[in-house]
Amino acid sequence: MKRLILTRHAKSSWDDPMTPDHDRPLNDRGKAAAADLGQWLASRGYVPEEVLCSDSLRTRKTFSGIAPALTGAPALELKPALYHAGPDVMMAVLRHAKADTVMMIGHNPGIAEFAHRLVSKTPMTGEFTRYPTGATLVVDFAIESWADVAFGQGVTVDFVVPREIAA
Repeated sequence: MKRLILTRHAKSSWDDPMTPDHDRPLNDRGKAAAADLGQWLASRGYVPEEVLCSDSLRTRKTFSGIAPALTGAPALELKPALYHAGPDVMMAVLRHAKADTVMMIGHNPGIAEFAHRLVSKTPMTGEFTRYPTGATLVVDFAIESWADVAFGQGVTVDFVVPREIAA
């Protein structure tokens, strides 16, 4: 059994229009959402052993906000290929994962399509279709190795968006 925690980065700042997209930080709402996500994950025992993260500033800061709530220190691997990656690239990166429970942090629109293609049955919420900032899917796969993962095999365990946690 393998588990994927698939998270879209938290809300980023557009305060400085001259900041390159790759270097945009989180805004205050994004920082709070990342911390809330960390608490939510920890409270449910969804703790990754390995984190595959886009190398953008907002994805790295999302993980930095989540990490303090997690027990242990999951191995963080920055993956430039995940920056604005589509589903096929995300799948290729995931197939090289090593841990049983992996977190992947990326960007829309690719992450939303990836989430939809991973699961055999989508969660019954419109938020899943939008996959807003901070959206997090927990999905299990009945496989021995990540090399065997394929689209449509995933069983949804949980799905949340940050505003549901704060409510």
